[in-house]
Amino acid sequence: MNVVFLGPPGAGKGTQARLLHERFGLEHISTGDMLRRHLAEGTPLGLEAQEYMERGELVPDELVIAMIEAELAGPHRGFVMDGFPRTVAQARALDDLLVRRGTPLNAVVSFRADRKALIERLASRWTNPRNGRTYNTLTNPPKRAGIDDEDGGKLVQREDDRPETVAKRLDVYEAQTRPLVEYYRKEGKLTEVDALQSVDRVAEKIAAAIGAQHARR
Repeated sequence: MNVVFLGPPGAGKGTQARLLHERFGLEHISTGDMLRRHLAEGTPLGLEAQEYMERGELVPDELVIAMIEAELAGPHRGFVMDGFPRTVAQARALDDLLVRRGTPLNAVVSFRADRKALIERLASRWTNPRNGRTYNTLTNPPKRAGIDDEDGGKLVQREDDRPETVAKRLDVYEAQTRPLVEYYRKEGKLTEVDALQSVDRVAEKIAAAIGAQHARR
């Protein structure tokens, strides 16, 4: 089972990807985390990406695809991808990669959420800087305020979760990523979920949706 998550920042994609990993054993491929790891480890792909970033340029699609291909090289039961694709061109590049590997994309889940609610939600998000795990004081709070449930370390609020930054991120999402919804709708792979429901309710909807898509293929 291979799944792509689409949705604006703060829609809960990372939380739901983790739940799919726990429930079905799907590998969570967060392209943001993947890129940061390549940079930190100084891999050949990471060093190449760093050259673009130091010039203030975007990392090219083909380089990101190469990183994703490396992620998929080992044995796994499927993946849930979060953070890629962001454009129709990237979606087509991902399709080409999966065709070459003989691993079709089974389902695409689009997270719908009100803009004002997203800004409020992101302003309530706290992150474990050691591993990227996130909590939300409104929807998914830690057991102890400001402390990670698993490693007991301190949580922080990222600069890009501040309201003015969030508004800009949502503008970018609307301009670049929303066309992907129509692309995947035409492919017959799209399911939309209300991301502002409870975490458990959203998880139920996603499991039912991807199960239905898988049964049709």
